[in-house]
Amino acid sequence: MDALLLVGLFVILFAVVTVLKAVRIVPQARAANVERLGRYHRTLKPGLNFVIPYIDRVYPKLDLREQVVSFRPQPVITEDNLVVEIDTVLYFQITDPRAAAYEIANYIQGVEQLTVTTLRNVVGSMDLEKTLTSRDTINSQLRGVLDEATGKWGLRVNRVEIKAIDPPKTIKDAMEKQMRAERDKRAAILNAEGQRQSQILTAEGDKQSRILRAEGGRTAAILEAEGQSRAIDQVFQAVHRNDPDPKLLAYQYLQMLPQLAQGPGNTFWVIPSEVTSALQGVSKAFTEALPQSAATREEAPESSAAEEEAAKAAEAAAEAVADAQEAESPNGPRQLTQGVQEPSPFPDVERETKEAER
Repeated sequence: MDALLLVGLFVILFAVVTVLKAVRIVPQARAANVERLGRYHRTLKPGLNFVIPYIDRVYPKLDLREQVVSFRPQPVITEDNLVVEIDTVLYFQITDPRAAAYEIANYIQGVEQLTVTTLRNVVGSMDLEKTLTSRDTINSQLRGVLDEATGKWGLRVNRVEIKAIDPPKTIKDAMEKQMRAERDKRAAILNAEGQRQSQILTAEGDKQSRILRAEGGRTAAILEAEGQSRAIDQVFQAVHRNDPDPKLLAYQYLQMLPQLAQGPGNTFWVIPSEVTSALQGVSKAFTEALPQSAATREEAPESSAAEEEAAKAAEAAAEAVADAQEAESPNGPRQLTQGVQEPSPFPDVERETKEAER
């Protein structure tokens, strides 16, 4: 009875194990190759699958999803004989589980070696500067070569990316110096442009200010000339309107003589020939009696004051004449020229005065 019980338990256990070996569940996006008696038989699809126990052999499942593999940096020599370290990332997907299992022993290692070889061929035809700036070109060339080579392995390379390109330390230092020099150059150019704009704006401001000052000076000169013109016009109109006689002109001549002699830098001055006639006119004016009218009798004190001023003017004229006579001496600092007519400030009045004397 004990032997029969043990045999029964063994048969039951064997049956359970057989059933478990016959049923295989494959998850989604997975695949498993089956060998029957050492030969490839089929590939298990996702879901519930049955195999013959002890005859069929099921290999480990293969992941059919897109996989990302990062390879360690590889030394690559550029066209200008510089060694750079290039780190790559590969994106691939298994499309044929049978080929991935039987066409190559280790497809990851095969892809890595193929990537390194292709990378060296591509980068070896470029210099360092072009290598650093042509990542898209390198990626497209790598993807084309890898996709063509891995097709028979049941793989599809979707994308290849250059993660890092590390030049030697000396090249990095040189590149940093170059970049610093470029930044300094741009800063100097910007500074020069700023100074240029500042000088241009300053010059424009000076130009505008000078133009405004010139316009202001011109307007002021025009207004001053107009004012002087009006003043001279009014003086001439007043003179012609009051009809001055020769006595008044003689008195004006006598008043101007001291001013001619008072100039500190005058070493040569001219006494007009009309001075003699002016002196005669003044003397006649003070020797002749004024008409005794009511206005004259009433303004007697004022007439005496006018006589005193005329006497003072005559004395000043006499002193000027004496100074002129002293200037005739060879040691004197001044020279006297008599008889030379000086243009008179009132030519019309002088002409009328001469006609009246005649």
